Amino acid sequence: MLAVKQLQKTFGLIHAVRDVSFQVAQGEVLGFLGPNGAGKTTTMRMITGFLPPTAGTAVIMGHDIIHAAIPAKKLIGYLPENAPVYTDMTVWNYLGFIAEIRGFTGRVRTERVQQTIETCRLDTVKHQAIGTLSKGYKQRVCFAQALLHDPPVLIMDEPTDGLDPNQKHIVRTMIRDMAARKAIVISTHILEEVEAICTRVIIIRDGSIVANASPTELKAKSRAHGAVELTVKSVPGDLVAKLERLTSAARVEVHPPQTTGGQMSRVVVYPRPSAAGAAIAAGPAQLAPDILALVKANPGWELVAMKTLEGRLDDVFRELTEPKN
Repeated sequence: MLAVKQLQKTFGLIHAVRDVSFQVAQGEVLGFLGPNGAGKTTTMRMITGFLPPTAGTAVIMGHDIIHAAIPAKKLIGYLPENAPVYTDMTVWNYLGFIAEIRGFTGRVRTERVQQTIETCRLDTVKHQAIGTLSKGYKQRVCFAQALLHDPPVLIMDEPTDGLDPNQKHIVRTMIRDMAARKAIVISTHILEEVEAICTRVIIIRDGSIVANASPTELKAKSRAHGAVELTVKSVPGDLVAKLERLTSAARVEVHPPQTTGGQMSRVVVYPRPSAAGAAIAAGPAQLAPDILALVKANPGWELVAMKTLEGRLDDVFRELTEPKN
């Protein structure tokens, strides 16, 4: 539904986007990640036709955004950053105005506005001036204008930026509810959001793609993937030494209780590279059974819990995007 082809953008001597290409199919929610200044917003602006590319193009369901801009834009819903809305208009009048721009008139226009208000849960504020709304409601009004014409391709730049946890939950629920019918691209800094709603992730650094995989595949590249975390009431003197002697263990980290009154300590055992490689292919086949056998042989350790870690997306993000010395 969306094909991005070798997009490039330069601003004078600054090469903001370098040869970015990817595709998004129906039913996919693509998380578009990167540090500040990586080129995320510039890429989204080129995909939506807001900014002309220096080279390359984007094709929306067969329509080239450069050579067939209007047919392509009819198929796109765009939520830009900072929720640009007319603050002196009411929610109803603003969405009615957007509906007219999109070509809806009469009863169809009214029905479309009401349906969108219900979808975005704006009914209680629909006759209120946008300027009097909280940031969360303003963001949802802007989200509503992007959805009003029921576009098959949805591009959203930081859709939950600045929202409280309840508002984030509402927006994420709306995205999940419509995901099966659309191709969705979300730019975000919130890795929790990526794991919650994205089926695939692209990470961009210095204008170039450095990763394109599912969240699960990316977490499998984390140094914590396949590690085993033990929760113990206290850390016996021989625990670390015995864990370190395991042939499947690379190193052991002890995390004491996080609060003064805390009772539980966490001990994380990381697998050796060979064991981690096996873990990616077939689960933690060696480290977890070795630790479990050791725990059974040492009942005085007072084990409370034991779990195998999937890995952390933030580890992989930092590894791929932090400047290399």
